[in-house]
Amino acid sequence: MILEINPNNIDKRAINQTVEVLKKGGLVIFPTDSVYAIGCDLYNKKALEKLAKFKEVKLNKANFSIICTSMSDLSKYVKQIDRPIFKLLNSSLPGPFTFILPATNEIPKLFDTNRKEIGIRIPENPIIIEITEKLGNPIATTSLKDDTSFIEYHNDPEEIFEHFNSLVDLIIDGGFGKLDGTTVVDCTSGAPEIIRQGLGILE
Repeated sequence: MILEINPNNIDKRAINQTVEVLKKGGLVIFPTDSVYAIGCDLYNKKALEKLAKFKEVKLNKANFSIICTSMSDLSKYVKQIDRPIFKLLNSSLPGPFTFILPATNEIPKLFDTNRKEIGIRIPENPIIIEITEKLGNPIATTSLKDDTSFIEYHNDPEEIFEHFNSLVDLIIDGGFGKLDGTTVVDCTSGAPEIIRQGLGILE
């Protein structure tokens, strides 16, 4: 199923419909401020397993990020960070970044793993932010890309529908997406290190 949502005039009924799909354990493809992504309710274990299956990995080996709505959401999932890192996040988010940060004990419980870090996203996209706010907790997410490239169907909602409709429960058409991913910044060992340059430019 595909559901069109105008980012400049968001239909609350469409947001509610999306949240219902997520609460029932569905996988949803949605726009971000970079490429289209796929995600599920962070607190639905069956949905997390479905997301891992979509990426053809075991859940305990998956490197999913989580989408939060604001910096105030981080404390449950991220250990206390020092002031320079906090200032970096505060100046960069919302935006097309994935910040890898030391995880609290909440993360291993959710992902059945001994992961000690988690990728954090706060996209500058009103559709996915409203969906996450309405859901009431973060969304576990990963991009639609393969490991080597972003290809055309990943930014055209109609082509995304043709390619992925049978594999997911809902596709949000929020207009054309970007063809570049987020900038991934590792903040787990002192000075921030860019491990993938994408759309985000660090100040």
